[in-house]
Amino acid sequence: MDETEGEGAAPQGLEAVFRRLIGATGPISVAHYMAEANAHYYNRADPLGTTGDFITAPEISQMFGEMIGLWLADQWQQVGKPALCHFVEFGPGRGTLAADALRAMEQFDFRPKVHLIEGSSALRMAQKLSVPGATWHDGLDSVPREGPLLIVANEFLDALPVRQIVRTEKGWRERVVVHNGERFLPVAGARPMDTAVPAELADSPEGTILESSPAAAGMAYEIAARLKAQGGAALFIDYGYAEPRTGSTLQAVRAHQKVDPFADPGLADLTALVDFPQLQRIALAGDVDCHGPVGQGDWLMALGIAQRAAMLAKGQPGRAQEIMTALDRLVSPEQMGTLFKVLAYRGPGWPVGAGFAGAS
Repeated sequence: MDETEGEGAAPQGLEAVFRRLIGATGPISVAHYMAEANAHYYNRADPLGTTGDFITAPEISQMFGEMIGLWLADQWQQVGKPALCHFVEFGPGRGTLAADALRAMEQFDFRPKVHLIEGSSALRMAQKLSVPGATWHDGLDSVPREGPLLIVANEFLDALPVRQIVRTEKGWRERVVVHNGERFLPVAGARPMDTAVPAELADSPEGTILESSPAAAGMAYEIAARLKAQGGAALFIDYGYAEPRTGSTLQAVRAHQKVDPFADPGLADLTALVDFPQLQRIALAGDVDCHGPVGQGDWLMALGIAQRAAMLAKGQPGRAQEIMTALDRLVSPEQMGTLFKVLAYRGPGWPVGAGFAGAS
């Protein structure tokens, strides 16, 4: 990738880079395309809010971050309130979730060390205003290895690049991106991928697409290993599926509208549904306990978000309708309540967290 097309590059610059790269070396994988496009996208500017491209749960209401803070504080209390404990958030956006969660934790005299894992310089600037006492990292590897970790990844895994393979008449092939002179489009590549297909799916109909995220898997393995070694818990909150499925889930959002993922690379947020069954398998392999996924709505209601909404509405009657509308958006099955899911990892000796009914 041409380093002159770095942070702040015009969108047409990234398109030109992709066209030159494809022209010189041939098609690029869907994963490569998604990774580079999102890297440029998140470094351009703050994409959040009504004037941006999308809005996340922490920006909808303070209640979301508060519920997470209470969940983490409960974990900390149940293991004896260790003096050294680290709060770690992947992809913290503007720092809104962290600020709200930390404020809720303080009610219980819980003040963990704060670590934010963020690659975007534009978003780091916003986070420094919201969470001035934090330490910033490029990855989990530089987070201290002493003391338990309380990890949150909200709407983070969905933005990690996905690899796609497609069944063709010649067998399974990796899905790649080409440029036909007018636009980018995905096609079946030449590289055989038959050995990467599970035996039960090997004879799927022609055109079937299988999707995976090696980046998400690598992150989950790393988190599991750190929790096993240090103790703690992790929450993964994202939109995704609870049962294995096929088909492409890659999508793009710009100005709160879905757009073509292969148009204007670097100008839209590219995401894919999170494979929660994969996270469950990784927990098993990493020898940590896993609970969920459960719907975000059910989880938040179990934590008491309805009571918190009623309290806020009573204290601010002029905002009562706004507060209740936000609550509905977070928990309603027609909004975020079912599509978004919550899954937890817990280290040895750590308790089953609230909201995971029937877990053991």
